[in-house]
Amino acid sequence: MLDETWVEHRRSGDRELLGWVRPSGDGFVAVDRLGRDATGPVDWTDAEDALEERGLHWLADLWQLTREDGTVLRVRLVEVSPARVVVRVDDMDAADESAVVRHELPFPAPASLVPFAGDPFTIDPGPAG
Repeated sequence: MLDETWVEHRRSGDRELLGWVRPSGDGFVAVDRLGRDATGPVDWTDAEDALEERGLHWLADLWQLTREDGTVLRVRLVEVSPARVVVRVDDMDAADESAVVRHELPFPAPASLVPFAGDPFTIDPGPAG
C-alpha cells in the first residue's frame, strides 16, 4: 500500500509512472514500480535520476516466484499497481490462454518475486501451477 508521503515520479516525455520518491530521514529514497527501494537515502535529484535510469524495461524481463512449498515458477509480470502485483507462469506465449496460471501478490511485491536466475532460453518442463 502506498504511503501518503510518497511522491510520484513520471517520465517527462510520456508521463509514464516510473516509481515514487519517499522521505527518509534527511534524504529521500527512490521506490520502484514494485514498491521496492531502488536506492538508499540520497538527495531528491539523485532519487529521481535513479528512477529515470532504471526506467520500465526491467518489468518486461523474466521473473521467478518461489512459492511457500519451495516450488520456483518462471513468471512474467502481468499487472503492477499499488493495489497488487499479478504474475503469470511463463508459457512461452502459448496459444491456449485458458491454461495460463496467474498468481496475485501484494504490493509492495514480496521478496519471493525476484529476477529470473536461470537460462531464459531454456524451456522449464517443471510444474506450471
